Amino acid sequence: MGDADGKIGGGQAVKRCCGFHWRGKATAMIPLITLPIMIYGVLENNLAFQCMYLVANMALFWITEAIPLYLTALFPVVFLPLFGILTSEKVCSFYFSDTVVMFIGGLLIALAIEYSNLHQRIALNTILIVGCSPRRLHFGLVMVTCFISLWISNSAATAMMCPIVKAVLNEMETQNIFAIYKTQEEEPVEEGDPPHPSTISMAFYFGIAYSSSIGGCGTLIGTGTNLTYKGLYDTRFPNSDEKIDFPIFMAYSVPFVVLVLIFLTYFSLQVTHMGLFRPNSKIGQEVKKGAESQDVVKDVIKQRKAELGPMSCHEIQVGLLFVLMIFLLFTRKPGFFPGWADFLNAKAIGSGPPVFFATILLFALPTQYTFFKYCCGKAPFPGQTLDACLSWVYCQKYTPFGLAFLLGGFALAEGSRVSGMAKMLGESLAFAGEMHSVLVISMCIIISLFCTAFASNVAICNILIPIFSEMALAIEVHPMKLTFPAALACSLAFHLPVSTPPNAIISGFTGLKTKYMAIAGILPTCWAFLCLLFTGTVWTMLIYPGTTEFPSWAI
Repeated sequence: MGDADGKIGGGQAVKRCCGFHWRGKATAMIPLITLPIMIYGVLENNLAFQCMYLVANMALFWITEAIPLYLTALFPVVFLPLFGILTSEKVCSFYFSDTVVMFIGGLLIALAIEYSNLHQRIALNTILIVGCSPRRLHFGLVMVTCFISLWISNSAATAMMCPIVKAVLNEMETQNIFAIYKTQEEEPVEEGDPPHPSTISMAFYFGIAYSSSIGGCGTLIGTGTNLTYKGLYDTRFPNSDEKIDFPIFMAYSVPFVVLVLIFLTYFSLQVTHMGLFRPNSKIGQEVKKGAESQDVVKDVIKQRKAELGPMSCHEIQVGLLFVLMIFLLFTRKPGFFPGWADFLNAKAIGSGPPVFFATILLFALPTQYTFFKYCCGKAPFPGQTLDACLSWVYCQKYTPFGLAFLLGGFALAEGSRVSGMAKMLGESLAFAGEMHSVLVISMCIIISLFCTAFASNVAICNILIPIFSEMALAIEVHPMKLTFPAALACSLAFHLPVSTPPNAIISGFTGLKTKYMAIAGILPTCWAFLCLLFTGTVWTMLIYPGTTEFPSWAI
């Protein structure tokens, strides 16, 4: 009996040890498991396999998160020079490139919008315009989140909208319009845990999470994955005639990957979660009852808007500087007419300077100009300084600077190219040359959609895009046809909380069970595949006519 108890106790001890210390064990085991790749590379004096050893370790660390994602992204700084692939100076230059500077500037602009509360004013005003019946409210919340996510990070857009959704849903329950939580019989939860959101409530939360991910695909600054792709493409194909600039990127992604997909996603959630075409169902009846009580919800939104007060000088300035940044990005080198960068007698100007010009002004301009009345006045004068439109302390606290290290994955892509690893992997996929281009593009999109469901979007983009680039060269297809839709697919993850930050935020905020998210994401993922496939096969030829043939600069 004692032996049996000892065995049970020992088993529990091992289980606890593995549960609490699995990251440490994984950190030691992953490099050992992949070590044969390195040994072969050293024995054969083959840099491609040595680089593959680094890529394999980074991929496994990114997927398991045994060590922080941002720290894994810094591996190239140590190992690319150590393996004799790139110099330290070359590697480090990728961690503060023009693309990274643009990304950091975009983050700071987004923080300024949050700091001034301008984002909430935009959201509440739009909802009031669209309407407050359950279907209209759902439509308004989805569209507002999608629009805001074009300009600020997906996670910030989702985090901002969650309290608004919760306030609206609570008012619905208070007025007995519809239940916002499942009963214990419908979805049992453990004692002390909050009740699980109802089917209609899930439609609202899924709507803002999915629309954040979709909206982020619309602009270069919408999400880090877009800028990662731009950096990877520009690094691998510096002589490409087809450039990835702000207006061209929007023209490519907004029509189908954003507008069409967001309407299809909204429609899907209406059918699956809000009883559309099923008016006699229980959910359909609840939604109908909500439509009859929309004045109640409208009062809640109006109250939230009234709490913000009149639009402040701070909000106006941030709004104007945001518009200035967009204008400068659009008119730098639009492609269809000469931009302001073409008229300046200067070196090549990237996307970083216009973004940081607006960012610098945010730190320079005050939130109000009441000090003017003291200029010609007499004492006593005010004894305190005025705040700027953006506080550096606020930026230090809320800026995810670690994401800049993830964007530094360009160094990994360059190492893959110089060592010959990316070319080797690309040529191993040369069998795709016998397939129709539509099937090849479909394969790239499916691989991206599948992989990004289980790991960081930016990390997956860093791994897959260099491989697809070399694959395109091996089968003599324009690299942009394979890589652009695949890069956008890296942001469209709808199935799991770990897939993308918006999913994780609504899961933590509401206690959503993963099984509901996995099922809800099926239709949006199918729509995403179709929109990306059409964009990659048809729309690409309209936006980038040069992609119809294999380019001479890629030979």
